[in-house]
Amino acid sequence: MQKPWLKSYPKGIVEEIDINEFSSVADIFDTSIAKYSERLAYTNFGTTLSYKEVDNYTAQLGSYLKNELGLEKGDRVAVMMPNLLQNPIAIFGILRAGLVVVNTNPLYTTRELKHQLNDSGAKAIIIVENFAHVLQEVIDETPVEHVITTRMGDMLSPLKGFIINTVVKYIKKMVPAFRLEHAVPFNKALKLGAQHHFETVQTNHQDIAFLQYTGGTTGVSKGAVLTNRNMVANMLQASAWIDDFIGHDKGTIITALPLYHIFSLTANCLTFMRYGWCNYLITNPRDIKGFVKELKATEFNVLTGVNTLFNGLLNDPDFKTIDFSKFQFALGGGMAVQRGVAERWKEITGTTLIEAYGLTETSPAACINPMDLKEFNGKIGLPISSTEVSMQDDDWNEVALGEHGEICVRGPQVMQGYWQRPKETSNILSNDGWLHTGDIGFMDEDGFVQIVDRKKDMILVSGFNVFPNEVEDVIASHPGVLEVGVIGKPDEHSGEVVMAVVVKKDNALTEEALREYCRESLTSYKIPKSIVFTEELPKTNVGKILRRELREQYITGT
Repeated sequence: MQKPWLKSYPKGIVEEIDINEFSSVADIFDTSIAKYSERLAYTNFGTTLSYKEVDNYTAQLGSYLKNELGLEKGDRVAVMMPNLLQNPIAIFGILRAGLVVVNTNPLYTTRELKHQLNDSGAKAIIIVENFAHVLQEVIDETPVEHVITTRMGDMLSPLKGFIINTVVKYIKKMVPAFRLEHAVPFNKALKLGAQHHFETVQTNHQDIAFLQYTGGTTGVSKGAVLTNRNMVANMLQASAWIDDFIGHDKGTIITALPLYHIFSLTANCLTFMRYGWCNYLITNPRDIKGFVKELKATEFNVLTGVNTLFNGLLNDPDFKTIDFSKFQFALGGGMAVQRGVAERWKEITGTTLIEAYGLTETSPAACINPMDLKEFNGKIGLPISSTEVSMQDDDWNEVALGEHGEICVRGPQVMQGYWQRPKETSNILSNDGWLHTGDIGFMDEDGFVQIVDRKKDMILVSGFNVFPNEVEDVIASHPGVLEVGVIGKPDEHSGEVVMAVVVKKDNALTEEALREYCRESLTSYKIPKSIVFTEELPKTNVGKILRRELREQYITGT
């Protein structure tokens, strides 16, 4: 197989990692605790926990799960909460007890939650009270035996915790009434666990660390089986990429994407824990003004996010008043970074927005751009250490260098398969280890990969392929556009035409003005025949625009 990327590897990057450096995610945690016990580990709502304090709390929770609840190695425990101090305590407490973390989106409906709890076979759940009413509706139809509830302010100082819990429940009325028999409060669980002696349960590369659910474009969500080997590998791969760039001094990474999302989990929580950095947890990144206010009051070095998050920050007038003197880089993933957003980011922050690529199924990183990249290049980067990338046709044969094909990834970070779904696994994972991502792209002669679009989102206009990402990138660069989503609309003459759903920044923007703008950069069949203006686009919990919902709203009417 061709490996043109080797000649383009950034200085200091090696092709292979030593997968045996750590035996498990818990091993990474224990090593970091021993090395950085006095450093700050997590900050949220003005309260900061040291690595030593996180060690104590996770041991208490792990002890409670193991000694009080009697959970055994390999049992699954769901975690359903936004970015709060309780979240990393829950994650590492579960892992230290030899259990499996089932990260659960707090915005799930009753149908979605019921499916995930049943599919994973979760025996316990740790949940913020704000969402407990959803659990109440389905718990009797799931295998969940134990419930631990927490309030948003439970890990803060007594006064601040009381204020936040009171405001959330009684003033903002964000906690609907619920009734869960025998549910145990989070802080009580910690106290009960502290009564027992606890040592981290030994796990190895083959043991499952996370069941990470991914919805895809259709059907019910599937649990990607991510072992300790997968997660350790991706942490080491990411570390190899950034090691020479960030140095070994302590720093702060802004964690705005939720920790239940694989990007934030691996990139922020695991990788920067290895360096003894502090994760500054943002509970509600959709409150852009509140987010910017926190950034202004914080000395930070790294920020991860998705294109819509960066775009939202850039469109807040106070963002440009932030002190970026200590800022080292921003890492974008989860969806395509648009050139207009990247160029404005460089103009305001003085740093290049580094684009990366991965999936839940790859733990997630597969490609990252060089950290010393001077200008945004519109590419998703080079294959990271110990990773192969191949462009393959519909018959799973490799295409020639430079030709379009499905992006396929092989490496130690690739999942074991979908939980209890052998058919779905065989549809995307070949016998020789290639994961078929469903993304279309190509590799240039230097080994840089450029993604074109999702295979299922491609629009076919009179036999010509139109990739929504390309059209979105052009439209988003118009100064009067805030956000855009592009989909295919059925047409009796050409099969499909391009449809753009646009959120205006300038209320004076018209359809014809936008089409005229597109004519400067797009050939005729790529120019939207249908343009709809709307107030808001449907997005995932991390801000990724949902084309599927756009199709349902504007095409199928479901």
